Amino acid sequence: MEQKLVEEALKELQDRNATEKEVRLAMRVLGIERARQHGWPNTYSFTKSMGEMLLGHLKEDLQFIILRPTIILSTYKEPFPGWIEGMKTADTFIVGYGKGKQKLAMGGRETITDVIPADMVVNSVIAAMVAHRNPSSRIAVYHISSSRRNQIKIDDFIRIGVDYFKKNPWIDERGKAVKVKKFHLLDSMDSLHKYIAIHYMPSLKILKWGNLILCRHLQVQHTNLQRRINQAIELAELYKPYMFFKGIFDDTNGEMLRMATRESNADDTFNFDPTTIQWDKYLKETHIPGLVKYIF
Repeated sequence: MEQKLVEEALKELQDRNATEKEVRLAMRVLGIERARQHGWPNTYSFTKSMGEMLLGHLKEDLQFIILRPTIILSTYKEPFPGWIEGMKTADTFIVGYGKGKQKLAMGGRETITDVIPADMVVNSVIAAMVAHRNPSSRIAVYHISSSRRNQIKIDDFIRIGVDYFKKNPWIDERGKAVKVKKFHLLDSMDSLHKYIAIHYMPSLKILKWGNLILCRHLQVQHTNLQRRINQAIELAELYKPYMFFKGIFDDTNGEMLRMATRESNADDTFNFDPTTIQWDKYLKETHIPGLVKYIF
């Protein structure tokens, strides 16, 4: 049914000679509408769910394991601490803040940030493959997460990030140390728009008029400020379902898998136990330095 809706929408757009940009925007809107109708915040989580359903339906007698990691951070230990490739959910704010380009976000201070290092996810995949080496028609589902056994809240994440960049400012392309400012966590879209209206809009209006008077000599400054405002609003909208999320993922099956790994004396080699992580130490000494080295 979803496939049919997509095909009909595309045909309608093609029949009226819509541009590539119009098609992309219309399909994005349709995707979000369909996702939300089925109870998902976005097409990313919606299509993941569809993928699981499709595999479950078509698997016949295939051995089938579903492994669901939460937000993946840089490696805890292997192949070496702090390795990361590509910018993930939580890191968007850390990078923006460290570079002096982002100092506000929207979310609940008590919201649990469910994160897990990349190598722990890899270890859990290997452990699950070994545990299910004997044929079975049962579908195994594992949550590889930290929210149930070793929680870290948004407030802690922000505190650690702010503390790190105050003590270890990023050196930009011109060799200057970037001084970070106070980080503001706002509790609703209304408060975000209010904050922007008070702190950013007057400067934007001054730059707009100054740019007109000075024959567009302030165009770069005006464009940069407008981009920062747009980015703050876009990030807030994008991550709103997660920044106020109150759920805790049940990792009972994951714990059973960890127990099986311990019984085989392989838990040191294939560690994916979130209780072994000291969040302050890991974030300050491993994850954020890894971001600075490989992503900044």
